[in-house]
Amino acid sequence: MNRKDMLNKLQEPEKVWDMVVVGGGATGLGVAVDAATRGYSVVLLEMADFAKSTSSRSTKLVHGGVRYLQKGDVALVLEALRERGRMKANAPHLVKDQAFVISNYTYWDNFLYFCGLTLYDLLSFGFGYGRSRFISPKKVMEYLPTSVKKGLKGGIVYHDGQFDDSRMAINLAQTSADNGGVILNKAKVSGIVHDQNGKVAGVKFVDMESGKEMQLKAKSVINACGILVDDLMAMDSPGHSKMVTPSQGVHLVLDIKFLQSDY
Repeated sequence: MNRKDMLNKLQEPEKVWDMVVVGGGATGLGVAVDAATRGYSVVLLEMADFAKSTSSRSTKLVHGGVRYLQKGDVALVLEALRERGRMKANAPHLVKDQAFVISNYTYWDNFLYFCGLTLYDLLSFGFGYGRSRFISPKKVMEYLPTSVKKGLKGGIVYHDGQFDDSRMAINLAQTSADNGGVILNKAKVSGIVHDQNGKVAGVKFVDMESGKEMQLKAKSVINACGILVDDLMAMDSPGHSKMVTPSQGVHLVLDIKFLQSDY
């Protein structure tokens, strides 16, 4: 996936691409893979580097959305579990099993979590990572030595997936490129091109390495800019009202001594 070779493929000013994807995170790269493997001509433009933003700042978990089961959204959990299984099958070098322990301090919680997580396992229909099971207070302390022992009534072990999100993004980029997609980083979109009827007909972008502005003709432009989605929308329609309200979460990274365990 040589950047110079990719740029050379964009030197035909009259070529009309099937689509230009703007944004090189998980969504944009997924679109680029989908398009290329279906035989469409596709260019992906990323202004910084692949998985630069949200797609490299996740909890690194491939989960089936167990919390959505609690809310009763079974359809979403089913979809997430299927995708979790596909990721493990397609990228076993990046996705692995991770076991979790829920420590319970009432017998009711033992029953509630065991039933809920057993249903979670059943919904995976062969895409599971391991069966959920009840463990004694002694086992909880063995698996999680820093747990609070007083009042402990047992625990539930369940399994989900863990993966390398940024590496997965790079593999998606490689897959699209291997199937004929043009994947270019450090390429900042500077404007939307319209035809005489006002319909989107391509983009202008700046090669951040050379400072040269280029133009691409395309039948469609896919906005996969994540948190910057409104910036691209405003290029197309200056009066665009913002759709995204920023919010921020926090991930805490703790020393292994905090848990003293692989669970």
